Amino acid sequence: MYAGLKGDELSTIAEISECFDISKSHVMKVVHELGQLGYIETVQGKNGGFRLLRKPNQINIGAVIRDTEQELGVIGCLQQGNYCRIQPACVLRKALAEAMQAFLAVLDDYSLEDLIRPGRPLYKLLDLDVPTAFNRA
Repeated sequence: MYAGLKGDELSTIAEISECFDISKSHVMKVVHELGQLGYIETVQGKNGGFRLLRKPNQINIGAVIRDTEQELGVIGCLQQGNYCRIQPACVLRKALAEAMQAFLAVLDDYSLEDLIRPGRPLYKLLDLDVPTAFNRA
């Protein structure tokens, strides 16, 4: 969301770490993975950073979750067979699998553009300069 709000301007790991109070090493891992997946481009060097490779309306949130989360099962039996003795008749397993599909289906209805739509309030909450277009509104 941060990079989406900054548009073509580079974001840095330090900015995100400080802004969201997240460890730099965690942000580095996320940025690395998003770069490998083609969501962002990274620019090396003293004035480096990263920016989105696609427009926010082309980044589907359900796809990002599927691409970045290896284990979406909330309990072990959703991830493997023969997890417990009642698995063949377990209604809870079926219900949780359906719930996970519904969760992802809802996220499929959102793009990054939807998440950054509040605009001005997000810029202020993140201490980012509000673009001139917002100042005229």
